[in-house]
Amino acid sequence: MIEESALRVAEKELENKGFLDVELDPSLDLFAEIEKLKKQKNAVILAHYYQEPDIQDVADYIGDSLGLAQQAQKTDADIIVFAGVHFMAETAKILNPQKKVLLPDLKAGCSLSDSCPPPLFKKFKEKHPGHVVISYINCSAGIKALSDVICTSSNAKIIVESFPEEQPIIFAPDKNLGAYINKITGRNMVLWDGACMVHEIFSLEKIIKLKVRHPRAKLIAHPECEEAVLKHADFIGSTTGLLKFTQTDDAMEYIVATETGIIHQMMKASPHKTFIPAPPDNSCACNNCPHMKLNTLEKLYLCMQYEKPEILIDEELRLAAKKPIDRMLEISAKAGL
Repeated sequence: MIEESALRVAEKELENKGFLDVELDPSLDLFAEIEKLKKQKNAVILAHYYQEPDIQDVADYIGDSLGLAQQAQKTDADIIVFAGVHFMAETAKILNPQKKVLLPDLKAGCSLSDSCPPPLFKKFKEKHPGHVVISYINCSAGIKALSDVICTSSNAKIIVESFPEEQPIIFAPDKNLGAYINKITGRNMVLWDGACMVHEIFSLEKIIKLKVRHPRAKLIAHPECEEAVLKHADFIGSTTGLLKFTQTDDAMEYIVATETGIIHQMMKASPHKTFIPAPPDNSCACNNCPHMKLNTLEKLYLCMQYEKPEILIDEELRLAAKKPIDRMLEISAKAGL
């Protein structure tokens, strides 16, 4: 078994150089400067829907995990700046070993990915011989290397149904997404007990109160949410699926049960509609991913200026992790996704 290597970035060296502590001139037009750097360095900025609005507005492509992986696969840029979290940048590097892949803040991790350590998952897999492993893309390179095929929330149903009904399957790492796919496909996949902190803490009680106050609002939810929330949803879909639904549906109000970053794109696409973030089970009014929000426009600029932090990955691990990603992209392409 290939042991997962840490992202080989010399954090101490970066701290010693101190470029992340540079005080920028407040009059600097970061949008214009970033555009200049993109042209000078032949760089492309890929941003997830959960990034802050400023980053979304300066990005060359905004999307969910499937769309971002597809863009990373086909880009002709020399530098990929990934405004997202580390598993996303890692996936881009897996697909583009010859390109420089940068992540504005190396500490931008993922609670779901962290919930599935490769050594523990390897033992879990050994307890279920004969099972195909389908892993959600929100996982580390080490988990991808232990998988037969990767999926995203956009294509999970199609990926699962590409296997015969009699084929036993392990689904990792998100138990909520796995349970939802089991429900809509009639499968009985073995689920790893992992979850996303953002989608696990929505308050059903507060959501129901919101629905009472906004009787015409539709609840739309990401399948990473817990079953109790999904039961009350008017529509369930990936981030891209949720966005498209609000563009074509005739309702004028939506309660959005996913990370709040997507609301920026919803408002841009449908400015005449109202979007209400579903509240979490704490004192906050909305639900932000603390990892996604570590990236800022300032960090993005410095990242491009100094071309650090760079994502590097062991070649043996990269090749092992690439196979299930390639299989996902092939199945998605055949399905027209």
